[in-house]
Amino acid sequence: MLASGPPKKRRRVEGPVAEVVELPVPDTSPPRTIDWQPSCTFPLTEDPFLSPAGSSQRDGFSQDPGYLASREELREIIFSLAHSAAPTRGTSPEADGSGDVDQTSHRRSSESSLQLNRRAQRVQPSIQPCLSDRRRVEYLKNYATQVAPWLDMFDSQCTFRQELPALAQSFPALSYAILAISARQMERKNNIQDSFDSLELYQEAIRLLSPRLQERDPKIVAACVLLCCLEMMSARAQDWRRHLEGCAALFDAFGISGFSKGLVRALFWCYARMDLCGALISDGTQATLLHPSKWIPQCYCEEDAHGLFQASMSPDMHANYAVYLCAKVTELISDRTKFVELCESNGCTMEVFSSRWLQQWNDLQNWLSERPDELLPVETINDKPFPQILFVHFAAISSNQLYHTAAILLLKMIPKGIKLPRSPYTSLLWHARRICGISLTNPHQGCLNNAIQPLWIAGRLFSHPSEHEQITKIIRDIEIETGWGMSWRIRDLETAWGYRSN
Repeated sequence: MLASGPPKKRRRVEGPVAEVVELPVPDTSPPRTIDWQPSCTFPLTEDPFLSPAGSSQRDGFSQDPGYLASREELREIIFSLAHSAAPTRGTSPEADGSGDVDQTSHRRSSESSLQLNRRAQRVQPSIQPCLSDRRRVEYLKNYATQVAPWLDMFDSQCTFRQELPALAQSFPALSYAILAISARQMERKNNIQDSFDSLELYQEAIRLLSPRLQERDPKIVAACVLLCCLEMMSARAQDWRRHLEGCAALFDAFGISGFSKGLVRALFWCYARMDLCGALISDGTQATLLHPSKWIPQCYCEEDAHGLFQASMSPDMHANYAVYLCAKVTELISDRTKFVELCESNGCTMEVFSSRWLQQWNDLQNWLSERPDELLPVETINDKPFPQILFVHFAAISSNQLYHTAAILLLKMIPKGIKLPRSPYTSLLWHARRICGISLTNPHQGCLNNAIQPLWIAGRLFSHPSEHEQITKIIRDIEIETGWGMSWRIRDLETAWGYRSN
């Protein structure tokens, strides 16, 4: 954990700064506890179990009884581990991936240990997958070239591609988790219906993981994050939060934040991006599962976030800062209903909401003006219907998209009384066109999956069929390229547009 805070800096704000409201900017939201009960109410317009690329065949993995039983067993074990650790949570771990997350603290009671042992014993042993050496190498190559890039999207150290396979040599559960997510991605991308490799590898990873869950080893967290990614690859959108809850509980209980050291930091930010996607999917009804206050070390408050990210002095952390700011916007959206209800019942004004909105808008403009050179576009062409915006640093692609996404979300709920200067930065369509242009120009494997929610948020703002056609093509191309089911977002966009595209 960081020992002391960075020196306070005078913040500079460039771009369209809102008129200053003479109010403090308090965070009046009460401390939150994570609600571990799934509560998604938004509908889907497409069968979520269809295979990728518009196939009419069903993807049997998500409905397999063996998968469902193993998934629930893993969820139960993880929660038992997290809950037994949570009461004694103290400091953020600074593990480097080679040892325990915390070797001296967080002692579980004998009752909790016994409970974990009993739960682990209930996991039904699976048939150990029989992979030929050739098949194993094929899955590992696919992991390194196709899967790891989106796991390492904001990580120049390439933790998932380089460090995890090395650690897996001495930790079989992690090895099988790597093979399982790679096999699942290949099955989805290639529309393979008759392969059971990913299911057997998934079950074997859980079987090997269960007896080790009490060890508080960061490799256990790594395996859990990979298995969470695997589950979400085929999950229904309204079930995403259910798959994310286990990892959220682990990070919260172990005190892992975005400023932990080594392996666990990379694991946290990989999870945080998925958590943000889950919040964006809910269309404003829910914030991230892990409250943004828990993304920074416990000894700091959220007002210190800007200084903490700046002190890191790296393009990766500036990109992660965009994830954090976008998460803060989803929090504000979900809190807006509470503000409205409170004001209606008490006859008060929306001044506190306006102050928070203003602070978050200015934080976004600071992010834009303070971008390091690596996150700036190297070429921009104002083309139609969308501009071409080329980045060479992979962290720049998604982080800039998230900036534009957060700006759209804020502009759509700008409080009355706040006046923004006329400029492109205050135009919803300007931000929306740049979101689409970034995806159109930068087909980097690691940034494709995270573009779907920004594309959906942007896509609803367009009215011309040529724009709709281009957005639809981008989303379908991402699904074909990555294996992640994306077509349901096309159906949602068509509902917003009022017609069915080809």
